[in-house]
Amino acid sequence: MSILLGKTARWLVLVTLMIPAASTLAVSQIDTFEFADEIEQRRYRALIEEFRCPKCLNTNLAGSDAPIAQDLRKTVYRLVVIEAMSDQQVRDYLQTRYGDFVLYDPPFNARTWYIWLVPIALALLALLVLLRMQRAGQRAATLLDAGQRAKLQNIMAESAGDPVQGSDR
Repeated sequence: MSILLGKTARWLVLVTLMIPAASTLAVSQIDTFEFADEIEQRRYRALIEEFRCPKCLNTNLAGSDAPIAQDLRKTVYRLVVIEAMSDQQVRDYLQTRYGDFVLYDPPFNARTWYIWLVPIALALLALLVLLRMQRAGQRAATLLDAGQRAKLQNIMAESAGDPVQGSDR
């Protein structure tokens, strides 16, 4: 009986210690911002979906729970609601502060040219390689001379007359 009580007590302690950890994992951040009208709220939502979280890989501000994303959502709210900036002014502010990485669609400039041109260059290189391979394959198909043609005819005649093809003799 004492062994059973010992196991029960251990489980009780374990469950008691896990409750605070489980409750913190289950809680998610919910932003509770007040907007003057629905248009302002739509602008805010569109903007936080447009910007990338600086910490996360390929997650927008709306879908990220990272602390930096929470701060940026508050910043976007402040810029849209309190400071009444236009969407372009908000984009410019965040791009100036966090760089082109915060944008999903980076502009074409001296720092980002490779993002736009490297895929095009690789596609052209792949096309060039395919064309060369095709031309090399066409050159490899050569015509047979008269002696080779006669030898091929003999081989084909022998295999046509042989009732058991492909067997070893």
